[in-house]
Amino acid sequence: MEKYYHVEVDIYQTFHHGERICGDVFISKRIPEENRVLAVLSDGMGSGVKANVLATLTATISLNLSQEHKDPKTIAEIIMKALPVCSERNTSYATYTIVDISIDTNSVNILEYDNPQTIIMRGKRVFEPNWEPIDVDAESDKRWLYLKTTSFEPQLEDRIIFYSDGITQSGLGMGMPTGWGRNDLREEIRILISNNKTISAKELSEKIVKRAMANDLHVPKDDLSCAVVYFREPRKMMLCTGPPMEPEKDPEFAQKLLTFSGKKVISGATTTEIIARESGRTVVDEPIMDHTLPPTSKMIGIDLITEGVLTLSKVVYLLSNQYKPGYRFGKGPADRLAELLLESDEIHILVGTKINEYNIDYSQPVEFEIRKNLIQRLTKVLMDQYMKVVYMEFM
Repeated sequence: MEKYYHVEVDIYQTFHHGERICGDVFISKRIPEENRVLAVLSDGMGSGVKANVLATLTATISLNLSQEHKDPKTIAEIIMKALPVCSERNTSYATYTIVDISIDTNSVNILEYDNPQTIIMRGKRVFEPNWEPIDVDAESDKRWLYLKTTSFEPQLEDRIIFYSDGITQSGLGMGMPTGWGRNDLREEIRILISNNKTISAKELSEKIVKRAMANDLHVPKDDLSCAVVYFREPRKMMLCTGPPMEPEKDPEFAQKLLTFSGKKVISGATTTEIIARESGRTVVDEPIMDHTLPPTSKMIGIDLITEGVLTLSKVVYLLSNQYKPGYRFGKGPADRLAELLLESDEIHILVGTKINEYNIDYSQPVEFEIRKNLIQRLTKVLMDQYMKVVYMEFM
């Protein structure tokens, strides 16, 4: 693929009715030094704690071995040795799907064991690559019969949808004699994409799971999980915070933000003054929406303006401790900034290195950090927890 793309990965899950923990486990990881993305979905047999433990073990082993570039046969052998076998079905107590994406080589490799077959969409059309069994002697262990792999070159607007069997078996006994099934699920996905060609991985996975819940009359008979990988144009954002060390660099500092192609956010009163002065634009205060923080402001061409250190501190807290799938953000400054960050793929952070003497208060607790350390914490959270691509520039 000649055109650069962003790999968006998301998951939506709900539990078996009556359980407090999901027996399906999803793990994903971005490996920046290899420009590579890994995603694993494992379904533990049954539901509840036991299923979760088996699925967690399987997903963790799968991710670690894939990261080490082990071949599919080796990965399967190690997992099979680690997991107990169901005597009735002669299958392992957890199934799995591993998606390994190399952006540099423009390749996708999928290894699947006993999960419903992954659906791949090329735009709004179904794309069916060749699936092949792992080349082994299946007579020695019948579990090999459930193992298959495929590889293909992704294109912009491709989507990979992989899911637990609770999705395709939803509706069983509820007017669907054989359950929802892969064919009907595939048609549902085609319709959703046709109606919204840029539907996000998050929204698509959520709609699929909620439709499966409706098939079960909102009393799920199994854990329901759907993961989506979406190859699309990156959504970019620039966060500008703190004045430059040298005032003569104010014009250059402002132009970096004003000419940026993407969402634009300013954090800090002094920074806002600089951008307003250099652009000749007016700053207008907005109503207070969070009484623990100073209010936001607005300026033509800027998507959000907040106070600096206090707001950034709360953003780090929200993203580190509070945000979970399904979390509803409020309308306060920190919530709005956190939501913008999560909606973005590439985040460019422009940090002025001049110390603002008004923000130094040695009577405050340790977590009330100066801007530079706070931005470093934010960067780590965005990269490690949310797989964002973050670029930092200091002036």
